Amino acid sequence: MPKPPLYQLQKARLDAYTKAGYNFDLTRTHEYTTENGWRVDDYETELPLEAPGPPDPHGSWAAAREVLRNYTFPPPDLITGIFLPDQPLEQRVMVLRGRFLLFTFWFGVRIGGVTDERQTLPTGEQEQVWGYNYRTLEGHFERGQIDFTIHKNLTTGRVRFHVHAFSQTGRISNPFYWIGFRLFGRMLQRKFARESMRRMKEQVAEMLRKGWQAPAPQDAPPVQAVSAEPDAQEQLDKSR
Repeated sequence: MPKPPLYQLQKARLDAYTKAGYNFDLTRTHEYTTENGWRVDDYETELPLEAPGPPDPHGSWAAAREVLRNYTFPPPDLITGIFLPDQPLEQRVMVLRGRFLLFTFWFGVRIGGVTDERQTLPTGEQEQVWGYNYRTLEGHFERGQIDFTIHKNLTTGRVRFHVHAFSQTGRISNPFYWIGFRLFGRMLQRKFARESMRRMKEQVAEMLRKGWQAPAPQDAPPVQAVSAEPDAQEQLDKSR
């Protein structure tokens, strides 16, 4: 008998986080700067070029959007996102399963906004931007927000994946976990960013190599709640 998907196994956690509040004050985000003791990070990687003009429906930008929507870019040995596959993206609550050494941690995040717009760059050129952010919920070891966006310069055809985040250590009641997070938390943040950049680039390149076709809205399959890659799925199966 096949094992149930992770979003069914973690239904209780998903239900609990649906009702949870944020663990930081959204009205004070303008104060969350390095000068006030917050980490502010920006990471970026180049994706395959497209021809100038609007995004190609089968090109690099659209492929990256699918990877981002399905949340398959984080390194599965570090972070796995679990969510209801039929839940609209703008309403999505995710259980994040974090792993470090022999420990497994469970955290909750909620999508705080979806970006789908054309922006004007300082050069006067325009770019098409798609992405979303998620915010930490009560019980998370960190507090803050992370934004994931895909950009295409409509003049040059340049496509890039950008991550922007502000964060600070949250309340950790377990002293052992507090010490561990203080020692290794920053290293794990950087690993998450570095590996996410690499995996996004690799997954987009593989989709383009195979000549992927974006499904029509009425034919699109449900969003996958976990990575469809064989190595990631094998790791998930072993952990159940």
